Amino acid sequence: MVVTSKVTMRQARVRYTYNDYILLPGDKRHEVLDGELYVVPAPNTKHQRVSRDLLGALLHHARERDLGEVLPAPYDVVLSEENVVQPDILFVRKERSGIIGEANLKGAPDLVVEILSPASRSKDLELKRKTYARFGVQEYWVVDPDAETVEVFVWSEVGYVTAGTYSKSDRLSSALFPDLKLALAEMFAWKS
Repeated sequence: MVVTSKVTMRQARVRYTYNDYILLPGDKRHEVLDGELYVVPAPNTKHQRVSRDLLGALLHHARERDLGEVLPAPYDVVLSEENVVQPDILFVRKERSGIIGEANLKGAPDLVVEILSPASRSKDLELKRKTYARFGVQEYWVVDPDAETVEVFVWSEVGYVTAGTYSKSDRLSSALFPDLKLALAEMFAWKS
């Protein structure tokens, strides 16, 4: 008589921290959201064009008015030990510049910009949006290169509320950037 035993395979729920994150190989971009590890795929050309133009406009505006620091990805934002993100663009007001360290940013930026791509769309619209709200990021801009829109969310005690949805024919404004009237037609002017 042959006796067989049934072995049940179980998986451990591993929670990643910033210490685990910094040990990851440097050949790929990663993020940690609520202890879950995500690989961030390389952005496509459309994404990079929008990122370049928006970064240039924000950088020029912030420098000209001495408002604070504008930084592009890849750059680690350590919101907590189990939440490390790399937003496409971020802004920290001058009076909060102490959260900018040599290796990363420790705390919530004042503005986070995420540019949607097919691989990041659901994560950016759901998971990261909730994470940014939970940690008190004052403004969250979601740029959709395909729809040629920018949705601006502002933080409130109940989460984000929409301050405006801007299309290619509009001029974007923001409470964080006095006098900013960003012509989105220029940002979306490139040809596919």
